Amino acid sequence: MTYDRLVCANCAAPVSEGRCPVCRASRERLQQHAGNIFAQLNPVTLMALLVALIAVGLLLHQIV
Repeated sequence: MTYDRLVCANCAAPVSEGRCPVCRASRERLQQHAGNIFAQLNPVTLMALLVALIAVGLLLHQIV
């Protein structure tokens, strides 16, 4: 989820605006997590990557 849709429980403003210290802290934390490559992928993509990895592993196991 992106922080532009979140509403702060402290000031009831969008977190993306950073009106209060709680908003600013949440915005910073979410921006740090966005740097992680797996945080940007949706669950369907992660599952597809997992299935592909398992398929490659099974294929290599049959070859060897």
